[in-house]
Amino acid sequence: MPRLILASSSSYRRALLQRLHLPFESASPDIDETALDGETPEQLTQRLALQKAQSLQQTFPNHLIIGSDQVVLLDGQPVSKPGSHREAFRQLRASSGQTLTFSTALCLLNSASGQHQLIVEPYSVTFRALDDAQIERYLTHEKPYDCAGSFKSEGFGISLIHRMQGDDPNSLIGLPLIRLCDMLANEGIHLP
Repeated sequence: MPRLILASSSSYRRALLQRLHLPFESASPDIDETALDGETPEQLTQRLALQKAQSLQQTFPNHLIIGSDQVVLLDGQPVSKPGSHREAFRQLRASSGQTLTFSTALCLLNSASGQHQLIVEPYSVTFRALDDAQIERYLTHEKPYDCAGSFKSEGFGISLIHRMQGDDPNSLIGLPLIRLCDMLANEGIHLP
């Protein structure tokens, strides 16, 4: 079995990949993540997922390299990681009663053959109507300042959500495991 490389420094993606009980290493890709002129958010995530995997191809020449990237949109505008309590509060206030769309691109690159598989997995989250006190209580409890959208669906953030729609809830956290299992099967790695 070719060795797996996760092209990410994300602790969230590492934790997700560990669920598959496959040995893997993580390596941080060094790429420019600036959007190109006229590039849609979906095109951006696909390009970045592929570039993350390709950036490690020379270092890991006989491996399966997993690249992933995610964009979150609210009313068609990108939502970033808040980085602070104040920005997280602002994001959650804007998200109250609204739907956020998560588009997570996934690439599996066989560095020996140069062949890759690439998909985008959509997922949407509709928030409950939230008042300022609810937002403040949530942020004080969970401090999701490193999460796009300012919440953790795998944690206490589930209390903020009215509805979630999509094929793979793992894509919301940053790595669509269901589709990754399909891609690994295409490379001869069958789970369980």
